[in-house]
Amino acid sequence: MKKQRARNSARSDVAEEARAYAFLLLKFRLRSENELVFRLRQKKFPEKVIQDTISFLKDKQFIDDRFFARGWVASRLKRPFGLRRIRQELALKGLDKEVIEEALERVKEDYKESEVISQLAEQRFSKLKNIEPQKAKARVYAYLIRRGFSPETTNDIVKGL
Repeated sequence: MKKQRARNSARSDVAEEARAYAFLLLKFRLRSENELVFRLRQKKFPEKVIQDTISFLKDKQFIDDRFFARGWVASRLKRPFGLRRIRQELALKGLDKEVIEEALERVKEDYKESEVISQLAEQRFSKLKNIEPQKAKARVYAYLIRRGFSPETTNDIVKGL
């Protein structure tokens, strides 16, 4: 009987430790379910404890991949990054394609990629005044592509600089 209680106590201690670690991670920023699972596995928590912790967090609505995706998209658009890069980042965070597309569809209506690209391109191009125009355009184009903007729109705007 005492051994059984000791085992249950040890399990609950590990479960509490896993929850505390998950809360610590969530304290700094929202995280996807997949990110939390990965981090809990890194800490070598038993698989059962990880699943119980994730279930608990979902039940209490501390993690929600749809909410996370909407927040991530909003924060990345402020930086500003292109939709291609944001889609890629969300995929790396382990979100389902459906969740990613849903989050991106919500912002596409208000998001004017060409305006954002134009503004960034002009800012970047003005910083490269001392470089020959062709090289400067190539650098601006590369910069915008790295930020995840569509190559077609970027090419059209950079040509107009």
